[in-house]
Amino acid sequence: MSETTPAETVVIAVLTFRRPEDIALALPRLAAQALDAQAAARVLVIDNDPDASAREAVQAAAAESAARVDYVHEPRPGIAAARNRALREAADASLLVFIDDDEVPAAGWLNHLLQTYRDTGAAAVVGPVISEFAAEPGPWIQAGDFFRRRRLPTGTEVDVAATNNLLLDMERIRALDLEFDERFGLSGGSDTLFTRSLAARGGRMVWCDEAVVVDNVPRGRLTRGWVLRRALRSGNSASRVTLELSRDGIHTLAARLRLLGPGTVRLAGGSLRYAVGLLSRSLSHEAKGLRTAARGLGMVSGAFGYVYAEYRRK
Repeated sequence: MSETTPAETVVIAVLTFRRPEDIALALPRLAAQALDAQAAARVLVIDNDPDASAREAVQAAAAESAARVDYVHEPRPGIAAARNRALREAADASLLVFIDDDEVPAAGWLNHLLQTYRDTGAAAVVGPVISEFAAEPGPWIQAGDFFRRRRLPTGTEVDVAATNNLLLDMERIRALDLEFDERFGLSGGSDTLFTRSLAARGGRMVWCDEAVVVDNVPRGRLTRGWVLRRALRSGNSASRVTLELSRDGIHTLAARLRLLGPGTVRLAGGSLRYAVGLLSRSLSHEAKGLRTAARGLGMVSGAFGYVYAEYRRK
């Protein structure tokens, strides 16, 4: 175990919904990160399944772990409710680190986040996500770069982030009175709104390129339908977040008009590129054209108030 700083406490929060197998795989690795952390760290599982399906897997992992592994049940539906539960459970902690239940941290992940936080004094530190696949993605999926994510030099300032690899300074989160908007709980985008609000209120966010987590992509996500729906949701959420950040009616109207322009351009330009791809038999133009068009459609629909609920439950 590495030397710890007793005054600094860290909660590693992993949110889960009906993925007991993924949780059973992730928890030993997260517990190892907590034990090796250069701070006092514990793992916290937030089970968002009304049936509490992760309870047994978490209890089994906790019994076998030398690190502290806690379980809480948050039955209110939606990922935003689970994220807010994590904020409440970490109210007395110095730092809260979010990671997804289908992700595995690379060696040194947590300590890299901590070191960048200490070096920069940022309110939040963001790390990269690398995808690994249950099966080789088809040529069309690969040509569209649907799973390519950004990589930036460590220390680069960013103004938006997801919660799939995110460290938060809880003192500053409390001071800024930030929480996740639960109206975005079943549509996605509550993390985008949260981090954009953090940046807008003066909270500095920086990138740590060494703090890598690996996203395990199942076969069900390696389809044209899934990746295009994700692109549409991304555009839809981006528009809704922009509207939410508008302060009054006049600003909201202006924001709608600003969103309609780029959204329409993406929809039209992407459709044209898709057509060119079909005629030229270029998978790259075809796939990237549809990806752009789907995001544009999401932006336009979001500007008009439509909510695409990707995480709606049956």
